[in-house]
Amino acid sequence: MPSSSPGPASAPSPVRSVVRSVVRSVVVVGAGLAGAQTLAALRRDGFDGHVTLVGGEGVAPYDRPPLSKELLSRSEPAWLSSELGVRVEELADVTLLDDPAARLEPSAGSVGVVLGSGRTVTADAVVLATGSTPVRPPGWGAATVLHTARDAAALRAHVSAGRRLVIVGAGWIGAEVAGVAAGAGCDVTVVETAGTPLSRQLGEVVGAHLARWYAEAGVRLVTGSQVTSVDDGGARLADGRQLPADVVLAAVGARPATAWLAGALPLDARGAVTVDRTGRLVVPADAAPSGAPLPPGADRIWAVGDCATREHPVFGLVPGGHWSAALHDPEVTVRALLAGGHEDGPATEPVAAHAPYVFSRQLGHDLTLFGTPSPTDDVVLRGDPRGGASGHEGWTALYLDPTTRSTVRRARAILVVDAPREVGAVRRLMNRDVPVDLDLTVATDLARRLRDAVV
Repeated sequence: MPSSSPGPASAPSPVRSVVRSVVRSVVVVGAGLAGAQTLAALRRDGFDGHVTLVGGEGVAPYDRPPLSKELLSRSEPAWLSSELGVRVEELADVTLLDDPAARLEPSAGSVGVVLGSGRTVTADAVVLATGSTPVRPPGWGAATVLHTARDAAALRAHVSAGRRLVIVGAGWIGAEVAGVAAGAGCDVTVVETAGTPLSRQLGEVVGAHLARWYAEAGVRLVTGSQVTSVDDGGARLADGRQLPADVVLAAVGARPATAWLAGALPLDARGAVTVDRTGRLVVPADAAPSGAPLPPGADRIWAVGDCATREHPVFGLVPGGHWSAALHDPEVTVRALLAGGHEDGPATEPVAAHAPYVFSRQLGHDLTLFGTPSPTDDVVLRGDPRGGASGHEGWTALYLDPTTRSTVRRARAILVVDAPREVGAVRRLMNRDVPVDLDLTVATDLARRLRDAVV
């Protein structure tokens, strides 16, 4: 999957203090990383009220990124009970892991969550952590997707030496699975509508440098081509070509898993719940109809993770899809939720800022992205993507605000490729709560440290 931790995180810290809040019950909707972290934060910050956890997969929470990166090397999900020490059955009063939310019924006095079974769970506050759902184009019923542990098990059964795999989409997941499958001896073809891999995520300048990785890994890359149909025999392109396959993986993106909220909450154009810096529900600027009001009880509704578009003090409105948001934002949201009704005010220390973060291991290469690159950004490279005799490890792409033209430019994002020793320094730079302005003369000098370029 697109975002992942570089290694196991530490277990939750002990309870800090018992919070006496007017909020005495919370329902957390979503049993993934964001939901589990919300539950852990509630108990860690001393909430002793009633908590219900609602999920839809029928299994305990697990980390999704290993589903693609470790498709063949890990046969079991990366359970959060082991990865983070979060055991939801011990933290929640009620766990309903196989009864997905079907409707939200907010009111001035409480929030009701109607489940697929018809049962209604009512609480003083709700935290929406429903994540995302993969896009499967109409008529592509023969294609598989990769989003759940069940999806991974089904795909794993098709990935072996000699099998033919067509992947539609050269994004994060498509590239990750392509490398794993090719390494196992699969015949792999990746079809991408854009002219370069990861064009939408990283832009064409960087994407062009990634294209050669496919051939080097033994993967055929077909760019600038659109798949028009998928059947049991493979995929058909708009130009009439047929790509035979034993399995076709649709890796064409994901959308917020918020269809069940339609009519209850205003959603943005992406279908996400818009929230402020704390995770509290706000009206999205592009809500339809324009200026749609918040429902009664809106102050009881919070959202974290992939289902949310969240305000960031440096990067503005950040769409979900970043592993860091699911990991860290629940702590901020829980503290705000509890402090809002706490008789004595906030009782916990501030949480450090974090930049949007993505880590991807694909086709024999590691990519670490901090920030929010835009297609309109200017891209300046530190190091040579083609290698060369510099002896410098890997390379870095600086995504710069295009509105200024000088030797000092504001960084909107930084991508580190195959340079693990640079990652820590870049993380510290981008995790500050102020924008990063770089002197490009220093930033592009490989003999200088990148942090020395900060103005």
